[in-house]
Amino acid sequence: MSKMIFAASVALLAVSACAIAAEKKAEKKHEFKAVCPVSGKPAVETTAVEYKGARVYLCCPGCEAPFKKDTAKFAAKANQQLVATRQAKQVSCPFTGGELNPETAVKVGGVKVRFCCDKCQAKVTKASPEEQVQLVFNDQAFAKSFEIKKK
Repeated sequence: MSKMIFAASVALLAVSACAIAAEKKAEKKHEFKAVCPVSGKPAVETTAVEYKGARVYLCCPGCEAPFKKDTAKFAAKANQQLVATRQAKQVSCPFTGGELNPETAVKVGGVKVRFCCDKCQAKVTKASPEEQVQLVFNDQAFAKSFEIKKK
């Protein structure tokens, strides 16, 4: 009888441990990380503006007016955020519009970006981090190579 109680206790502990692990994984999956395109500070989920059929998250309500007044100034960083927050996905090379080669993947502004060839990849890797974001996520490149996910 005591062996059965022991076995049941061990099974209960195992199930509890799995449930806790699944709960932590779910929490981590929803972990929100974005950078305000206006200030460069961490953005919050409660402050956002509509942008290209999606939402750009800001650090505070004070950044809404500057963003809306000169959206073009913040476009590359806003476009990068759309990809970082998984509201947009890459479908082609930002430079040529060509088919993506998984072997050319690099991080640009914290986002994995792929290119069609080593030549396009080298163009980005030779640039400074700020230039990389401008090259890959400017409005023209973004329109050519990224799609906003449908809600």
